[in-house]
Amino acid sequence: MKKAGFRLGIYVFKDAEIIDYAAPYGVFSVARRMDPELDVFLVADALRPVQTQAGLTVLPSYSFQDEPDMDAFLIPGGFGTRQEMHNGRLHRFIQTLPDACLLTSVCTGSWIYGKMGLLDGIAATNRKEPDRLEASQAGKVPIERLAEIAPACRISRARVVDSGRIITAGGISSGMELAFHLLERAGYDHAFIADTARIMEYHQAYELYRSDLERAAERV
Repeated sequence: MKKAGFRLGIYVFKDAEIIDYAAPYGVFSVARRMDPELDVFLVADALRPVQTQAGLTVLPSYSFQDEPDMDAFLIPGGFGTRQEMHNGRLHRFIQTLPDACLLTSVCTGSWIYGKMGLLDGIAATNRKEPDRLEASQAGKVPIERLAEIAPACRISRARVVDSGRIITAGGISSGMELAFHLLERAGYDHAFIADTARIMEYHQAYELYRSDLERAAERV
């Protein structure tokens, strides 16, 4: 059944990867043309401009203190996740979210859930293609680092992994597929989602990637 007025809050922080947060935002923006009750917005630690990757600065709609109502909370990846793993304010904010709020991530955003112990006993994914530094002896492929951060997590190589409340996506551009899947979790049918992808001229990629999804049982 469709959840009326589904609201997606996307966390932005210093050095967040642009595509990680902009791609899902864009999917919801297009979907709102067909259902204006959908909502998507940016959330930050404080209500001030946030400089994300490559200097792109954005202004969040809400701060943690505002406690916005959300049906899903998304953490993107990026260089900044290395600091966000230790951001106690972020961790406390996540812990205050109601159980009905989905916890989602793109790319290295899942490191934060792993650091918090939220991935213990469930399946999750992360980026599988390294950059040059990550591929060298001085670095580590993000999905392999997730295995170190959350040793009790079952690592999946699927593009999107739905483990119940927690949904993770694997690579920088996988925020597109995560957003399409969130529309499904919100109760929208395939025709609505496919039409959103068609308007974006992304329908061929959508049909290709929609089966690269693992639905795993959440821990008990």
